Amino acid sequence: MRIAVSPENKPIVIASLFVVAILLAGTAYTLSTTGTAPLLSPGYLLQQLQTGSFLGICAAGMMMVILLGHIDLSVPWTLTAAAMTATAVGGDWALPTALAVGLAVGLLNGFGVAFLRIPSMIFTLGVDTVLRGLMVAQTGGFAPQDSATPLMLYLAKERILGIPVAIFVWAATSIVIAVILTRTGFGRSIYATGSREAAAFLSGIRTRLVIVGAFVVSGLCAATAGILLAGYSAKAYQGMGNSFLLPAIAAVVLGGTHILGGRGRYAGTVVGVVLIVLLNSVLSIMQMPEAGRQIIYGSVIIGMLLVYGRNQRVTS
Repeated sequence: MRIAVSPENKPIVIASLFVVAILLAGTAYTLSTTGTAPLLSPGYLLQQLQTGSFLGICAAGMMMVILLGHIDLSVPWTLTAAAMTATAVGGDWALPTALAVGLAVGLLNGFGVAFLRIPSMIFTLGVDTVLRGLMVAQTGGFAPQDSATPLMLYLAKERILGIPVAIFVWAATSIVIAVILTRTGFGRSIYATGSREAAAFLSGIRTRLVIVGAFVVSGLCAATAGILLAGYSAKAYQGMGNSFLLPAIAAVVLGGTHILGGRGRYAGTVVGVVLIVLLNSVLSIMQMPEAGRQIIYGSVIIGMLLVYGRNQRVTS
């Protein structure tokens, strides 16, 4: 008996099957080498989801931008700048300051892409470089001596009913993103603009403001991830966001979001994040070097780009 799966849900189903396959492969490997199966332990899975929540929040913002057919390469140092600024300010103003950094970067990226019409890949990469320079200037090139605030530590490390608070933060972010995409005019405008910006503009959608809004969401998500990561590490440090860019893009693409914009479901991004987190965990257990992990992430993105690019040429 053949089960029909809609084209929209097919990537989610495939990614879910890969999650199961990774769990089985990792379990078989650990059983054969250590005689234990940590991947099936609820405590271990919760720990992986706790650290994966940082990536999940970054991917949530990245998806908003990719749905428009753009990319946000400033995520690594937006995350880092928000975390370093928050720990430097400290006190009750730490979190608002971090979110303000994310908001400012999002507005700058959106203005450059929407109004100056500079390709997002170039502009956001330039913003990322500027942020890196600003943070190096702020610290004099040394590791900052500031530490995370008690609230940042609570959000990243504490648990409620045995579940890490960071997972609740990711869940809350996911609900907000899902509601925006499925229940608001802004979400429908994102899909319309990503499908065909000129047609969306002629239909009355203020496409420039839609683009700015998507980059603002991406900046706020990166800043939120920076708050959690600083709390988890008990401090902020230079380059703390560098390892999140490729996995965030890979999670969005693996979840079925069209890299050229216009199509994608947030549920797929969540599954993509879980896939990346578990894949990273299994590769760590197998002692795969960091270079190998980056090759895997890059290969996945290139492969999906080739598929989407060919489909776009055939249908256009």
